[in-house]
Amino acid sequence: MKLSILGARVIDPASGLDQITDLHLEAGKIIAIGAAPAGFSAVETIDAKGLVAAPGLVDLNVALREPGYSRKGTIASETRAAAAGGVTSLCCPPHTKPVLDTSAVTELILDRAREAGNCKVFPIGALSKGLEGEQLAELITLRDAGCVAFGNGLDSFRSTRTLCRALEYAATFDLTVIFHSQDRDLAEGGLAHEGAVASFLGLPGIPETAETVALARDLLLVEQSGVRAHFSQLTSARGVALIAQAQARGLPVTADVALYQLILTDQALIDFSSLYHVQPPLRTLADREGLRAAVKSGVVSAIASHHQPHERDAKLAPFGATEPGISSVELLLPLAMTLVEDGLLDLPTLLARLSAGPAEALRLPAGKLAVGSAADLVLFDPARSTVAAERWLSKGENCPFIGHSLPATVRYTLVDGRLSYQA
Repeated sequence: MKLSILGARVIDPASGLDQITDLHLEAGKIIAIGAAPAGFSAVETIDAKGLVAAPGLVDLNVALREPGYSRKGTIASETRAAAAGGVTSLCCPPHTKPVLDTSAVTELILDRAREAGNCKVFPIGALSKGLEGEQLAELITLRDAGCVAFGNGLDSFRSTRTLCRALEYAATFDLTVIFHSQDRDLAEGGLAHEGAVASFLGLPGIPETAETVALARDLLLVEQSGVRAHFSQLTSARGVALIAQAQARGLPVTADVALYQLILTDQALIDFSSLYHVQPPLRTLADREGLRAAVKSGVVSAIASHHQPHERDAKLAPFGATEPGISSVELLLPLAMTLVEDGLLDLPTLLARLSAGPAEALRLPAGKLAVGSAADLVLFDPARSTVAAERWLSKGENCPFIGHSLPATVRYTLVDGRLSYQA
C-alpha cells in the first residue's frame, strides 16, 4: 500500500534528522523523506501535523509468556500491548515452558508472532540447556532458527569454568551474549535492596554487591574470551561505573536499564505493595541518579521495559510470596516521556535510547528511518497525555502506573508500512 504521512516532526536518531517533513511509504519500505517521488500517488494519507514520527521502538526484553504460561500472557496479547506502547521490534527472553533452547520452540514463537502481526519478535535463546547452567545449549542451531542473542537471565552458571567455555564458544561464532549479572549466593532469599528501607520493613535484602561482584567477574570473562556482550537490567550506580570503565578499555560491551528503574526507588516499597516487587530490586535514590546519568551520557545505550505480565493472583499474596515483575511495555513511550518532562533527556536522545541504541546493541535490523529501510515507525502526540489503563491490552495488570496521567499519546504504530495500532 502507498501511504503518505504529512507534516510530522520526523526524528531519526540514527542519522540526526530532526525536521518537519513528510514520509512516503510503499511495499513496506520508506521510499522518500520530504517530497514524494515522481509518479507516486498515495492511496492513504495520515495528517500528522503536531505529531512526532520516530523509528518504531525496539524493546530488548519483553516476556511474552508463551509457550507455557498463557495465564499470564500470550504472544498475541503481549505483542498487541507492545504495539500500543510504540514498539515495533522486541526481544523475548528464553524463560518459557519448555525453555527456549531448541529450534522447535524458536520456530513456534516466530510463527505465532507472524500470525499475530502486531510487531517483529526476535527471540533470545538460552545459553545453557534448560537454563540450568550446566551444559551449553545448541547455539548455532538456535541462531539458524532465528535467535539473535543468548542469555541465562538471572539463572547463573554453576561453574565459572563452564561459563568461560560458553563465552569462548560464542566468541568463535561472533554471537552476542546477554548477562543479567547477579551473584546467586549474595542474592539468595532477598526481596528488596539491602538498606534502610528493607531494614525498616523487615524484608531480607539483596546488597548492591550482588550485582557488582557478578558484574566484575563477567567483565573479566568478556575481556578474556573476546565475546560480544550486552549487560541487561543494571540497577546500581557502581554497576554502570564498571560498564563505563570497560567501555573505556575498549571492551565490546553495551548495556540497558529497565525504564522503571529510572523512575522508582526502594522508597516505593514503604507500603508493602507487591506491584513494586521486582528482581533485581529497586535501589536507592543515589543509584537511580547514577543510572540516569549513564543513560544521558550513553554508557547505557538502551532503555527497555523488562515487561513481565502476571495473572492477578500472582500479586495478591503477602509481599514475599508474590511473583516479581511489572507489566509495562504498553506504556513504554508515554512513561519514557516523563524523562523528557523532568528535563533529564531531550527528545532525540530519549528516542535514541528507545530505538537506535537497542537495535545497535543486538545488531537488529531496526531503529532507523531511512530511505530503503523497513517502514517501522511510531507516530505520537507529545502534547496529549495518556491516562494509563483506559484501554489495557496486556493480560498482566500488575502495573503500578495504572491510573497515572503520562505525557504523550501513541497515535499510530506501523510495522512494514502496515497499521499495527491506532489509538
